Amino acid sequence: MKRSSVITGALAAVCLLAGCSKKEAGQVSAKKGGNLNIFIWTEYVPDSVIQKFKDDTGINITVSTYSSNEDMLAKVKAENEGAYDVVQPSDYMIQQMISQGMLEKLDKTKLTNVSNIASAYMNPTYDPDNVYSVPYLGGLAAIGVNTAKVKTDITGYADLFKPELAGTEVVLDDFRAVIGMTARSMGYSMNETDPAVLARISDKLQTLKPNIKLYDSDSPKTALISGDCTVAYCWGAEIALAMQENPDIKVVFPKEGAYKFMDNWAVTKGAKNYDQAMAFINFMLDPEVMKMVLAEFPYMCPNQTAVAGMGDAYTSNTAKNPPADEVSKGEFVKNLDTDTLAVYDTMWTKLKS
Repeated sequence: MKRSSVITGALAAVCLLAGCSKKEAGQVSAKKGGNLNIFIWTEYVPDSVIQKFKDDTGINITVSTYSSNEDMLAKVKAENEGAYDVVQPSDYMIQQMISQGMLEKLDKTKLTNVSNIASAYMNPTYDPDNVYSVPYLGGLAAIGVNTAKVKTDITGYADLFKPELAGTEVVLDDFRAVIGMTARSMGYSMNETDPAVLARISDKLQTLKPNIKLYDSDSPKTALISGDCTVAYCWGAEIALAMQENPDIKVVFPKEGAYKFMDNWAVTKGAKNYDQAMAFINFMLDPEVMKMVLAEFPYMCPNQTAVAGMGDAYTSNTAKNPPADEVSKGEFVKNLDTDTLAVYDTMWTKLKS
């Protein structure tokens, strides 16, 4: 996750080595034609990119979307094996799907564009050697504040619980994100398992209820832009897009250390269109394609060749491209045991009831 000066300094050289000429943009190795079913996060892959893939390859692509890793997992399990070819799980969910035998190994010989990914993002702990996945986009769950309307000083997650913010907040509709943020606000891990500590976190969580006006993981920026909510706990890219619409909106990286994530491309076990899936993933690793993605959905990007071509509008915007120190002090969500997850579920149900 960490972006270092060494990586930044090597970008130009990587561009040359990767051969990132425009004529190669979106190039794929699979035969033209066929079908592909992908299951991805909402508002994460531009329609123009999907259309380009279809035009370039002749592959008919069907897109389904989800709003949380857990929704995706449940849907994939409920369908027949291979109903979806490509999925887009986050870090911890990749690990969980690997452990449950739900993913196919990637054919690295068909991923000629993988060299565009910075080495700092490869070989992650949740998938050593990237046997089953390659990174797509990531970021931090930060805080968006409409400074024209919010006079309360907000420097971290703990400030989201202040009584004066009653009825002002839009937060992610994601139990691991919200419970994890609460834990971080108290100095605990997002992956806390101790029952006594979880009881304290649960009590603190309930004090957030009066402040929450809306749960939204699909497009939390909408409420922030409209003014329906003046504070948001959401993905940094959503805040960046809101900032483009309203310059009074600012991004705050929590002093406690943020929830960080990396979403990935993976192929489901028994995928019926494996070759087309590999062609699609390779297409999404192309720097010119990723520049199209970042223009619309400006998340933190591991594709260093694409980042090199984005310019200051992307690289200098901390909401889009978080500072390395903020990323390094963030925390990934991890898999939890069944008993602990049951406790989290009870906490979440109580909060939303």
